[in-house]
Amino acid sequence: MSSGLPLIVTRPEPGNSATIARAAVLGLDAQAMPLFAAQAIAWTAPPQADFDALLLTSAQAVRLAGPQLALLAALPVYAVGTATADAAHEARLTVAQTGAAGAQCLLDAMTSAKMARILWLCGRDRSALDPRGAALEPLACYAVEPVDPPRAWTQLTAAPAVLLAHSVRAARRICDLVGRDRAHLALVAISPAVAAAAGEGWGELAAVAQPTDAGMLALAYSLCHKGGK
Repeated sequence: MSSGLPLIVTRPEPGNSATIARAAVLGLDAQAMPLFAAQAIAWTAPPQADFDALLLTSAQAVRLAGPQLALLAALPVYAVGTATADAAHEARLTVAQTGAAGAQCLLDAMTSAKMARILWLCGRDRSALDPRGAALEPLACYAVEPVDPPRAWTQLTAAPAVLLAHSVRAARRICDLVGRDRAHLALVAISPAVAAAAGEGWGELAAVAQPTDAGMLALAYSLCHKGGK
């Protein structure tokens, strides 16, 4: 078992389990502490002929879309991250490109390729994207809602630990739950915007250069072992 600090993973399932598994390979003492849960919501697929491409920024959109997704199967998919691309492949969608540098970078590539009509299948709560002049239509097919922290949350966050924040909402929720007494905690954010949402007062606060789970875990590894010495 790792001699470093515990790592607290707050993202919803199934991403939480995926992060826990990756952390275990690194020998980290990873604790599953999901603060949100994703659930499907009712939606209706628009005519696919009205769009040039389908933008997917989360694998949750594919997993929770339901039978309406099949009505968009003819659209080329632009997916953020390999997990989203893999989910799209499993749903028998055609992935034209997988972006590794975040949603805005992928959207920029789409608009540079002269895609003027883009359907964004997404969550009810989402970050803002600049369409760069294209017609970008967000369509929510799922919602991510807060859930009560697991029982071990209070005990784990009362002692030194490293937390992961995969979204702005997660960073804000973590702040609300730990309160102002956070100098003994370190937080790894998936982007500078998420780090900014986490506020001040942390023992360590860092954001990864590229918004990937692997990058977060690499940074978390160094913080876990730095604090555990």
